[in-house]
Amino acid sequence: MGSISTAGEAVARIAYLASHVIVSVQPALATDSEFSETLHSLQKSKAPSVVAKEHPEIVTVRQNADPLLSVFQPIRAGRLTSVTTDASILVKSIPHLYKFAQYPVVIHVSVHPAGFPDFSNITSIRQSGFTFLQSETLQQAQDIALTAHALAIKSRKGVIHFFDPGSIAFSKEIAYENRELVRGLLDLDSTAAFQNSRSEETTLYADDGRNATLSVARSQAGTAGGVHVGPLSTGDNGKTLPASEETSTRAESSSASSRRESSTGGESASSATTVESLAPRPVSSEDIYRFASQIWANLKEATGRSYDAFEYTGPPNAEAAIFLFGADTAIFADEVDAVDDSEAYAHAGIITARMYRPWLGASLAPLLPQSIRRIAVLEQVRRKTTRWGPVLLDLLMSIKSSGGNSPLIVGYQLGYITDKTVRQALRGVFQNLTSESPVQNLQIGNMDGPRQEELVLEQPGLENAYMKILDQVFGERLHIANQSGAKHAGISNEFTSSPEYGFGSLLARKERRTRFIDEARAASKTDDFVTKAPLEWLAKWALAANDGDKANALAPEVISRLSTDGSAAASQLLSSKGLFFSESPWLVGSDAWAYDLGNSGVHHVLASGENVNMLIVDSQPYSERAAADAARRKKDIGLYAMNFGNAYVASVAVYSSYTQVLEAMIEADKFDGPSVVLAYLPYEKETDSPLTVLQETKKAVDLGYWPLYRWDPRGDEKGEPNFQLDSERIKKELEEFLRRDNYMSQVMKRHPEFSANLSSSYGTEVRQLQKRKAKDAYSKLLDGLAGDPMTVLFASDNGNAENLAKRLANRGKARGLKTICMAMDDYPLEDLSTEQNVVLLSATAGQGEFPQNGRTFWETIRDSTDLDLATVNFAVFALGDSHYWPRKEDKIYYNKPGKDLHARLVTLGGNAITDCGLGDDQDPDGYQTGYAEWEPKLWQALGVDKVEGLPDEPPPITNEDIKIASNYLRGTIEEGLSDTTTAAISASDQQLTKFHGTYMQDDRDLRDERKAQGLEPAYAFMIRCRLNGGVASPKQWLQMDEISTKLGNETMKLTTRQTFQFHGVVKGKLKPAMQAINKALMTTIAACGDVNRNVMCSVLPQQSQCHAEVYAISAKISDHLLPSTTAYHEIWLEDDETKEKRKIAGDALVDNEPLYGPTYLPRKFKITIAIPPHNDTDVYAHDIGLIAIKGADGHLEGFNLLAGGGMGVTHNNKKTYPRTGSMFGYVTTDQVHIACEKIMLVQRDNGDRTNRKHARLKYTIDDMGVDVFRGKVEELWGQKFADPKPFKFESNIDTFGWQKDENGLNHFTFFIENGRIEDTAEFPMKSGLIEVAKLQRGEFRLTGNQHLTLSNIADEDLPAVKEIMKKHKLDNTNFSALRLSSSACVAFPTCGLAMAESERYLPELITKLETTIEEAGLRQDSIVMRMTGCPNGCARPWLAEVAFVGKAYGAYNMYLGGGYHGNRLNKLYRSSIMEEEILEIMRPLIKHYAKDRLEGEKFGDFAIRTGYIQETTHGTNFHENTAEEESDGE
Repeated sequence: MGSISTAGEAVARIAYLASHVIVSVQPALATDSEFSETLHSLQKSKAPSVVAKEHPEIVTVRQNADPLLSVFQPIRAGRLTSVTTDASILVKSIPHLYKFAQYPVVIHVSVHPAGFPDFSNITSIRQSGFTFLQSETLQQAQDIALTAHALAIKSRKGVIHFFDPGSIAFSKEIAYENRELVRGLLDLDSTAAFQNSRSEETTLYADDGRNATLSVARSQAGTAGGVHVGPLSTGDNGKTLPASEETSTRAESSSASSRRESSTGGESASSATTVESLAPRPVSSEDIYRFASQIWANLKEATGRSYDAFEYTGPPNAEAAIFLFGADTAIFADEVDAVDDSEAYAHAGIITARMYRPWLGASLAPLLPQSIRRIAVLEQVRRKTTRWGPVLLDLLMSIKSSGGNSPLIVGYQLGYITDKTVRQALRGVFQNLTSESPVQNLQIGNMDGPRQEELVLEQPGLENAYMKILDQVFGERLHIANQSGAKHAGISNEFTSSPEYGFGSLLARKERRTRFIDEARAASKTDDFVTKAPLEWLAKWALAANDGDKANALAPEVISRLSTDGSAAASQLLSSKGLFFSESPWLVGSDAWAYDLGNSGVHHVLASGENVNMLIVDSQPYSERAAADAARRKKDIGLYAMNFGNAYVASVAVYSSYTQVLEAMIEADKFDGPSVVLAYLPYEKETDSPLTVLQETKKAVDLGYWPLYRWDPRGDEKGEPNFQLDSERIKKELEEFLRRDNYMSQVMKRHPEFSANLSSSYGTEVRQLQKRKAKDAYSKLLDGLAGDPMTVLFASDNGNAENLAKRLANRGKARGLKTICMAMDDYPLEDLSTEQNVVLLSATAGQGEFPQNGRTFWETIRDSTDLDLATVNFAVFALGDSHYWPRKEDKIYYNKPGKDLHARLVTLGGNAITDCGLGDDQDPDGYQTGYAEWEPKLWQALGVDKVEGLPDEPPPITNEDIKIASNYLRGTIEEGLSDTTTAAISASDQQLTKFHGTYMQDDRDLRDERKAQGLEPAYAFMIRCRLNGGVASPKQWLQMDEISTKLGNETMKLTTRQTFQFHGVVKGKLKPAMQAINKALMTTIAACGDVNRNVMCSVLPQQSQCHAEVYAISAKISDHLLPSTTAYHEIWLEDDETKEKRKIAGDALVDNEPLYGPTYLPRKFKITIAIPPHNDTDVYAHDIGLIAIKGADGHLEGFNLLAGGGMGVTHNNKKTYPRTGSMFGYVTTDQVHIACEKIMLVQRDNGDRTNRKHARLKYTIDDMGVDVFRGKVEELWGQKFADPKPFKFESNIDTFGWQKDENGLNHFTFFIENGRIEDTAEFPMKSGLIEVAKLQRGEFRLTGNQHLTLSNIADEDLPAVKEIMKKHKLDNTNFSALRLSSSACVAFPTCGLAMAESERYLPELITKLETTIEEAGLRQDSIVMRMTGCPNGCARPWLAEVAFVGKAYGAYNMYLGGGYHGNRLNKLYRSSIMEEEILEIMRPLIKHYAKDRLEGEKFGDFAIRTGYIQETTHGTNFHENTAEEESDGE
């Protein structure tokens, strides 16, 4: 049996056993309380409860979030609820306590600070109606915690159990609680009765009149029986027992009496016969004591430990006693027992209260020895509300009411006492107590207590972004009046951070500045200065002091003059020099202010009309809010402030729109009056990653829970709208406010595109209605048809299961069945038991999970206990990959959703008409192999297998069909763009728009939430520019930045192919974005699609002349291979008038594609150029790789040409593989574009157009053979490739920092992590690059590693450039070489192919590895690490020395052994590993490399030499000799 060493553990274990719900109050979500660690450990181990059926629910709440609100819902639902907390929340919770006192709520309170606790929080709430129990030892903590729960159940009233966790008596370990004893004391019958008596009350703040009652005989309903309490007996030998061992030895009559008269809350408390009717009677103090006495009697019988309401230890003839409240009783008891008889306190008794409330005063006096003449009351209560201590007053009233010769009672304020100071303290107590005229309220001990380390709450892991933005925007002008951590003499940090304190501070500061202005004005008229200079400037400043802009402009000049004057008058003014500036005054608070606006200070600020800005950070995640107790009632401060009518209000979210945050803060500062900026920063725990915060923010903003807006009540005066909506959805309450004030119509007129979205009143009921309508519509269509019904339901991840289901439904229809086909989650489950035949097809997602559009269906089926499918015939077909999870322990994930669904339907009584069909991607025809065997069995079971004359099925539409029918890439794109009923375009147009440089995507962070709200996915478009060689002018940079800000998601992506990429462009902004790109003299045509794409070129900052020559060739090749269709210009750039004229003319123009033809290429085609010694464009990874060769004169002479490189792979499909380019030979500069053309044409005519996974040039070359393919190219070209010229690559990474070229011009390469250009609170990169571009100097070169080079900066322009770079932290390249050498694709949330995170996760992974890198001495050693979210290879992972390729969410395949120069493929090392395994592998591997590498040996080479991995010599052996064989685990 285990042991317990802390009071928190002892109490938590009892609470866990005795509760249905435990509200665990913590200082911060990432900071444990003394209870929470034990609670979560029990929860994690799924330890059984005594009260709850399985285990209790644990609700974690921050101290500042009005935690007791979380008690209302469960306790009113009949669930026994307990709270574990420290005492800091009690006073603030008084309104709740008065209500909870009438429910069996147990609150366990640790009184802090430990070792010197302040019990004023306990005494301040003593009249709240709760029963209060105190424990002073570790064993008592366990027993009294159990007593508290048992008593709450018996009395049906609230109980507060409090203790000092730092008491020395808690140092002895005790055994775990006895579960059977717990079960016996808790009265489970009363527990069950309470569960069945649910409360109908809903109000939080009004008194609902509830009172805990007992059922008694009607004749006794007006009385309450008293309990006789006998006198106390002494401890052993008349000595006081140490508190750690003390046990009450009172007469047994008390316990016996309690046992005879006890009764539960739901039972009769009378001995009357059952003939007499029962009536309710309020629970009295005597009832409470009677119940407690019975519990304690039973406890004593089981353990031998005795307890009573008051406990006295000491001699039976003692003349003096000490009543201790809040002190460490053991210290005093030990001293009294050990002291010499000569001390005045040697024979004193000690009194403690085990039951502090109800205070059983009438029974106290008889318990004390008759000999006692004096009692010293020692109270550790530091914040008294009266002159006398609360326990002193209690004791005085008790003794006075008892009559007779009352002892003299003297009160003391007890400070900090230790075992070293207790003797001196007791001497002082008794010297005063025994004097003729004792002094009341004498202070004993150190009143300041020991030095405490104040708890500093953690900010979220990303720190508080909003505070940083405030500092960036306002700098020295910023004044935060209630800043946490600021020093205020004699005032607690908790109080100084409150809005009330801050507001008062700001008012005082305002008055101080007014006086300062008067002082400065007066000083300007005196001769107190040494020089005359200050006089003029002071006078100017005094006149403009109340004009913020003017005052701030003059302030530095005034300070400068005063600083050089040297006079006493100047020094006096300079002592308050901050007041020369017109400050930006802010109060900063949390969403805790929203729980009671009247008391939080928000109301006072708004009502005052003062020019004060409030920043209120709300941290509640949307997902938490959605599942939250509706009774928590957090108020909307924004609406509250808007209703005042005098305040500027903004709702912002830094992880949604950084720009809008800046605008709101600047507008709030300029607004003359109160301003409220509501700032969203959602997190579950303070250590949450930025990725988690980002995802939660996006959900909240997208669904309207956290709308982005700005409200200026004086907008009309400036001719501007009062309300600016900065996001597309607003919540219902805000909509109602705007409608009431007639502003909704203004928003509608100003933003008509929002009209359909200006409400978020969607929910599950809407979703259910949609399902019902869809099903009913299907049923109506089928009513007139003959044949049996067949309902086909699918759960599809990438479209295969959906396509298969639709084909199956069509085939069923052809066989005479009445078929319905829909996604599982679109099906109304209440109809399932009425179906005749149901066929279900499911793909496998993630780690054996259901695809997203089948999860809700499965979870409902899985958890249902009342579905009866006895009359339902069903069949299941599952799609999966037997090699996807290679380890034996993971083989259960193969087709797990389909298998689980089949088994569950059988369990629910369904009739399986076929075995569960299993489709395996590893079969020769993939899942079709298993399907071909399964489908005939289905038709046979349904009796439709012998139908004749079935029509021929049309072949599936392929990309080739789409291209040839598109009229040279037109399709129905224009019609799709004009369709405002959806944010999407058709599937065929999605393929065609790729040729135009744009992909349709949806935000995968929002999929689940939007589906739950009945909304279509958050569709938006990615736009990719075509940028030859990655070179842009400063003007173009500014134009690209503006497009990203106004039309995209406020970020830009620099891709691994040297171009700009924009995300989050909604359909309505797609055409304006394309036109803006065109105005910037750029294009997007052929940036994607089955054509030659962007031609890359080495950045080469050290050799400008060579770069210029190679760049010219890249442009020449790009232009030469550009498609000729006019569809791009027609769709995106022509105006409506031009289009109309063209249509009237009969659309006579016929397009022609001389290079591509109407079907273009079989797949994408990529060309890159590298200039040795830098392979910074990964020349081996592309369809054509050109290696620049310089002649003897240093000028470009020609190229070595590689062909057949490519990175796309499909997991576990060994027919797909990455490949490095094969050397074709040398070609001169004047012929290189023709050679590229001929290679492309041979690929056009010979590439595989039937299987897109086998359509890239690499497969064509391997199928034909390098020599044969090269021969066809030479035949078409009419020339032959020459022998390749010698060259040498030294790296494929960028060189960061400043470099000078041969012309004396300067170049700086910025580190842009994973290519994402954005502003954050920590790093305003995007803004900084705008300022650099505004200088209009040099040019911007995008690198193939996703970084950026500022090129061609003259020496005379360097100071201005460097100043801007330093200001915006752009000059920082001080990162580990591992980070500088890393690269990641976009992946989640926008890429539809992503299986795992990449761009958002790789920086976190590197951070977790950097400690090891530092320890190994490798900070400056480059290791090329790349990550992608899927195996398509956008970040070219297969060439990295170490790579992680997404396999499922959170799981990656790990590859080792790539060449540092980008010339060798890596190989699979481990499959499907999570972060923990990645770190376990990488940390020792890094250390091994640091210790045993050879001179100059690179990481990839080391991995091969030391046997971690075998070398990959060609793409065709990429899958051979892997370190971990991918098998099905059989």
